[in-house]
Amino acid sequence: MNQIDARGYSCPEPVLMTKRALEQGLPLIVLVDNETPLQNVRRFAVNNGYQVTWKAVGEDYELTIS
Repeated sequence: MNQIDARGYSCPEPVLMTKRALEQGLPLIVLVDNETPLQNVRRFAVNNGYQVTWKAVGEDYELTIS
């Protein structure tokens, strides 16, 4: 399973990191540290036909894209 850590990056970098990582295959776990990249990465994935689930992990968020 691929995983990227996009915590500490401001948009659009988490979306760009996600786009590059999706080329490596699924499923993909994306870690972000606030709601703005959570929503932007989720929206990008859904708009490109992927399924997305997410959960809060402490003060961070973990998105699973499949």
